[in-house]
Amino acid sequence: MIATLLLALPLIVQDGWTVSPERPTVGDTIRVERTIETPAGWRVRAGKLDQYSDVEQLGDPALIARPHGWTVSYLVVVWKAGSSTIAMPSVWRLGPDGATDSLAGGSVTLRIASVIPDTVTAPQPQPSLGLLRLERANAIPLLVAVVLAAGALIGLVAWRRRAPRQARAELASGTDAEVADQRWLAAGEPKAVAARAAQRLRHALARAIPEAHEALSTTECLAVVERARPNAPLRDLRELLQALDQVAFASAHGVDVAPLAARARALARELSPNGGSTAGAK
Repeated sequence: MIATLLLALPLIVQDGWTVSPERPTVGDTIRVERTIETPAGWRVRAGKLDQYSDVEQLGDPALIARPHGWTVSYLVVVWKAGSSTIAMPSVWRLGPDGATDSLAGGSVTLRIASVIPDTVTAPQPQPSLGLLRLERANAIPLLVAVVLAAGALIGLVAWRRRAPRQARAELASGTDAEVADQRWLAAGEPKAVAARAAQRLRHALARAIPEAHEALSTTECLAVVERARPNAPLRDLRELLQALDQVAFASAHGVDVAPLAARARALARELSPNGGSTAGAK
């Protein structure tokens, strides 16, 4: 092959430039350098290579000081096999007193070997390979896991939806006695006793007279009771509810709440549709 014969030639200095490595291939980094002799105190300046389609300069040229001058070094890469001739830029010598001198760059021929083996006489692009598939896995464990996960999820959702109903049922049928009025009063909470007694009495009124629901104010509730049940103990209801509201809203001080709460419980039992007793605190 022509490329092999070119690589067999000895390394030759071309216009003062040397090339390394001796046998570069496509894509290798190639160093092209030249040593310029200068008097003491002189410096050199090197330009950039011209633009080529298959030759690319890697960075700026490097300048290395020597005992009797400077070495100018270029790093290039070639992207095509065969011979590529590049024109080297001129090198300027700069004296300390402002004197200048230029040296012609000349040219360098780079002989690049192909990375494709010689046994391949006519390489052709090959299509991309298909996806590499592993051997078929057994789908049964995956299906079992999906079924178990779905069952666990359904059971959790059903349990969470059923729990509030059970809690409400337990609260509705609970047998725990409520805190007695005397304990609230001993703790200094007469407003809590008054509010609870008023709420129990209003609830009994709402059950006996649906129009007197608990969303009404005390005045509105009494007006509804007067219209719906003219024979109801309206006077007792007015006195009790107003007195309990005054205590609950802290507008009356020094009132004995315990008798008021007891009267409210008794009146709530009287207003109950079945006349039964309502569980209350003693």
